[in-house]
Amino acid sequence: MSVLRDKTIVLGVSGGIAAYKAAEIVRALVQRGAKLRVMMTRNAAEFITPLTLQTLAQSPVVTDTFSLTQESEIGHIRLADSADAVLIAPATANVLAKAAAGIADDIVTTVLLATRAPVAFAPAMNVHMYAHPSVAENLAKLRARGVTIIDPAEGELACGYEGNGRLPDAAIIVAELERILSPHDLASERILVTAGPTQEAIDPVRFVSNRSSGKMGFAIAAAARRRGADVRLIAGPSVLATPYGVERIDATSAAELLGATSRNFPWASVLVMAAAVADFRPANPAAGKLKKNSKGLDLKMVSIADELPRIAAKKGPRLMIGFAAETGDLAANAKSKLARKRLDLIVANDVTQEGAGFGVDTNIVTLFGADGSAESLPILSKDEVADKILDRLAAMRAAKSRRLRVVR
Repeated sequence: MSVLRDKTIVLGVSGGIAAYKAAEIVRALVQRGAKLRVMMTRNAAEFITPLTLQTLAQSPVVTDTFSLTQESEIGHIRLADSADAVLIAPATANVLAKAAAGIADDIVTTVLLATRAPVAFAPAMNVHMYAHPSVAENLAKLRARGVTIIDPAEGELACGYEGNGRLPDAAIIVAELERILSPHDLASERILVTAGPTQEAIDPVRFVSNRSSGKMGFAIAAAARRRGADVRLIAGPSVLATPYGVERIDATSAAELLGATSRNFPWASVLVMAAAVADFRPANPAAGKLKKNSKGLDLKMVSIADELPRIAAKKGPRLMIGFAAETGDLAANAKSKLARKRLDLIVANDVTQEGAGFGVDTNIVTLFGADGSAESLPILSKDEVADKILDRLAAMRAAKSRRLRVVR
């Protein structure tokens, strides 16, 4: 279930060309189950009609602070009080300056002064305007007050310039709102996540791999960042977009992925190994492309050394979570891997079950703990599974802290 379900998001649209993208933001928020209340400056209505946003948001759009009709139905104070979060997107240089100075001369800036809800701005403007010292000063003032600034993207701008100033994609804006409204119970953690498949070369154009898409690991990385953790994601070959705010390190082969894991392990307080790392690789990859012939191809495979025991030997106070994708004897195989690799928790699934295999958006898992616990979950989205795993992580960390306090 989305963090935004049944949350009231007050969206303020200010007068820049990117105002037309407010329609995408509204649709994305409605799809997450949020309740939308939209307010617009008069200049914003020059770029996109209130009727468009009203239709998409399925609620009235407020455009005038002192409209008697709108005041009686919503009112700027009532609007401010109803918000679980206030989002200004796009945020022009003008509205940023007013907000920084505490000016309230329209519905958007008035609500900004009246609300006690978390506030986020998504700036969008000409590249030179964004680089102006006064804009930088205003952004710094707002950040100092605890306001979230969703940095603009780089690219071609409507004015013809190239550079910083594009309104971020709706998915990024939604992700930031989810982070703002999530409990930050993992704020003290540095979480290293591995995800996706590995590829082992047969020759320069062919490789041996597996069916992993990386969806589970990417979902964990996104959820951990949303819950306040610093996150590094070591990703095997995957077409998935990097979750916003997550540092990504790409790897291709098992050796590259395991090497990156080993190098980044000292940084981490938690290691989550969701990657499907190859167990075997071709013994002698060909330097050139192997040509087709009637005799076929005999491919000798050799084992890939398991780096995890060596990493686990340096575990210290870190928590380690592993995955076991099985096709039979789920509990026995998972528990064996849990003990052998000195894990704190292992997430096991039978990939032959419908809805639990590779490449799908759902999973069916059982969580086996080093304490002997076992928790079977029903079919859930991978986003929901990610949060269940992180709930266990938070509980394990709390239990560990309690034990340390008792010892002291």
